[in-house]
Amino acid sequence: MAGGNIETRIPQHFSPCGKPATFALPIEILAISQELQKRTFEVSNEIVETTPEHEQLWKATSQVLRGQVSEAVWFSTFNDAVAVADDKMSLRLRVPNTFVRDRILTRYMSLVRGALDEIGASGRELRVDVQTATAFDVLERLAPESQQSLAEPLVVERQKISKSQQSETQSARVRNGKGAAVGLNPRYTFDAFVKGASNQFSLAAALRVAETPGRSYNPLFIYGSAGLGKTHLLHAIGYYVHEHYPDLEVRYVSTETFLNEYVDGIRNNTIAAFKRRYREVDVLLIDDIQFMEGKEGLQEEFFHTFNSLHGANKQIVISSDRVPDAIPTLEDRLRGRFRWGLITDIQPPDMETRLAILRNKTERDGTTISSDVLEFIASNVTSNIRELEGALIRTVAYASLNKIVVDVELAKTLLTDLMTKNAVKPRTDEQLLAEIAEFVGFSVEEIKGKSRQRPLVTARQTAMYVVRELTDLSYPAIARLFGGRDHTTVIHAVEKTQRVIKERKQVYEQVTALIKKFKTS
Repeated sequence: MAGGNIETRIPQHFSPCGKPATFALPIEILAISQELQKRTFEVSNEIVETTPEHEQLWKATSQVLRGQVSEAVWFSTFNDAVAVADDKMSLRLRVPNTFVRDRILTRYMSLVRGALDEIGASGRELRVDVQTATAFDVLERLAPESQQSLAEPLVVERQKISKSQQSETQSARVRNGKGAAVGLNPRYTFDAFVKGASNQFSLAAALRVAETPGRSYNPLFIYGSAGLGKTHLLHAIGYYVHEHYPDLEVRYVSTETFLNEYVDGIRNNTIAAFKRRYREVDVLLIDDIQFMEGKEGLQEEFFHTFNSLHGANKQIVISSDRVPDAIPTLEDRLRGRFRWGLITDIQPPDMETRLAILRNKTERDGTTISSDVLEFIASNVTSNIRELEGALIRTVAYASLNKIVVDVELAKTLLTDLMTKNAVKPRTDEQLLAEIAEFVGFSVEEIKGKSRQRPLVTARQTAMYVVRELTDLSYPAIARLFGGRDHTTVIHAVEKTQRVIKERKQVYEQVTALIKKFKTS
């Protein structure tokens, strides 16, 4: 990228040894950040007013719409829409950004018109425009010069890709028989991602990349602490691409899995197949790149994989718990390539976002918890989304098992260990597993083993869930800890335990006791 670099400071918690550090940030990216700060709350120059009539019209329409879409769709698409004054034969909505506008225009216009018909307001013209310049719009305006055409509406861009690139891509798609989506979790979509001030810039970048893979920000590098939604965004990009460009091959992989497959390729003399697997995809989503630290051979292999994909205009999306310059022993040539695109971060969610996440999860899970309890959880569990949802699961499980309604006072008792901010006593992963195994009454060898006896399987799944709750380990890392299983086994164990603790009091009490033991010891 033209324009050079500029030195800037990174937050202390993303720096090695906990000390502030500096790194070279491309001027183009800094300009985006500065423009975002300057323009996020800038209102459109046009002076508009609303009227009681238009407010009532939209309120009535909203009540119908909310019963027809999921809570996630409501909050991501309609919740921030405002009716503004227009003539009496139209409904004009102001929405926060171009993504929401295009989403309504391309997906939900028929639903809105149907809602207007239902309340007796049929025949009105529906208009949707953008009120503020947000992260998404800033990304649009400040896209690289070679990509200025991307500033047009997303629906138009999809048509342009399908036509203008058909000649250069269609033959490759047919020839290679592509269209696979490998390693994606169906729960992690854009619809399920809750937008907030802490993540709106990364979400906007992820949406742009998903809409125009290989043409916008390549690579896209998302960093932030564990449990804030980086993995969710990677999967959401993958699913969006798979849905809208079904001929493209998408592959999600953790760095640990990439390493294991690389080692297996060398050991089994199948390295050529390994290279093809990753160099012939259209979209590569690689999670937790910080685990390449200190692994020279792996960095060498990924460097060539990166060059192969980037040179073919294939999209690369990377996540990390820190910026590239804060990863010790990462080769300078990799750091340089990571700066070719866009580097963006996710911060811990604010109160409003935490509350929206809890409401979204209760809606998706079909559970009911009072608003004051949700507000209590959101106010007291502030570190990351994983712990926030864990607190909700514990509360819902207790209510379900005991067939009671949880109030704030009971929630305080249930979540004492989270409210006191107790950290888990430093232990190695193996020490943690050994203590969990002893607690559930099995040896480490049995927990890591292959036996399918029901009591042992339940104990193993419980142990996986507790490790996930207490540590920042990724699913593949937990899988390795438990004897080298596939990471999908861990995902299944975690999701099953989340269900079981709502149904079996013994499992609920065991999980709760384990977490409290490690939080308070």
